[in-house]
Amino acid sequence: MIQTPYLLFLGDAPDALAAKVAQGIKDWRPENCVGQYRMEGCKADLGLADMTLEEAKAAGAKTLVIGVANRGGVISQAWKKVLVQALEEGFDLASGLHNLLRDEKDLAAVAEATGQALHDVRVPEVEYPIANGKKRSGKRMLAVGTDCSVGKMYTALAVDAEMRKRGLKSTFRATGQTGILITGDGVPLDAVVADFMAGSVEYITPDNDEDHWDIIEGQGSLFHVSYSGVTMALVHGGQPDALILSHEPTREHMRGLPDYQQPSLEDLRDVALQLAKVANPACQVVGISVNTQHLSDDEAKAYCAKVEAEMGLPTVDPFRHGAGRLVDALEAM
Repeated sequence: MIQTPYLLFLGDAPDALAAKVAQGIKDWRPENCVGQYRMEGCKADLGLADMTLEEAKAAGAKTLVIGVANRGGVISQAWKKVLVQALEEGFDLASGLHNLLRDEKDLAAVAEATGQALHDVRVPEVEYPIANGKKRSGKRMLAVGTDCSVGKMYTALAVDAEMRKRGLKSTFRATGQTGILITGDGVPLDAVVADFMAGSVEYITPDNDEDHWDIIEGQGSLFHVSYSGVTMALVHGGQPDALILSHEPTREHMRGLPDYQQPSLEDLRDVALQLAKVANPACQVVGISVNTQHLSDDEAKAYCAKVEAEMGLPTVDPFRHGAGRLVDALEAM
């Protein structure tokens, strides 16, 4: 088990979105966050207290969590001095990057010498089966996005929280490093061998009570040429009964792909639903989640109202305004 509380390491993150792992932990498990550690040039800020390692240790932090999700998931050489020092000062390290802590010889040597633990949460711990496509009991919801990092995880967490608040049967199913660090369980989907990705989603969403909802954390985008594979595995392996479309309206282009534009919500609806019906012909698109963090309150309300009028689906920012209307739509199925 990863020891809490955490000191969230933001490193030299170039923008707020690069620190989305740390932001997600702070937003959904604030009680586990002592403070943040930022290196010179860091452009991200969680609004937590900036702390040195010594200050964080005195405040009770036990694990330094790498809260940066850079392209390719690599451990930057620029971070090494801080990571080594953290181990020497008695911190465990936790990371969800593809570049594993345990494979860094210098970090592994210091961890062994100090007796501290290295936690790589992006390592599959189960031998997952190949998907079989058999219909499973229970209900499932999946958020699909126009792009990466548009709020699919936040949508799922907000829906799950609202369902449990209402006394409904609901389980959030984490499929990425942030969700796993928040909940302590799940599958690091993008680290699973391709042939077994859909099977791993089947594995974490097994047969359940007929009135139980698995709220599956979305990944990537069917329209993102870098990361569409993980989305496809979720769409087929998850066999969702309900899809929620997720969108961030201020993007100038696809995340990390300046030559590609985001699809329209209409295109996302049509393509995602057609693909989802391969595994579950009864699947429906039930609502739209808009990430309005870069809009004012008035702009956010106006944009959601505009989209709702155009699409004919309940449209909200579930983190900002609550997931009630999305859960209403799920309950109405």
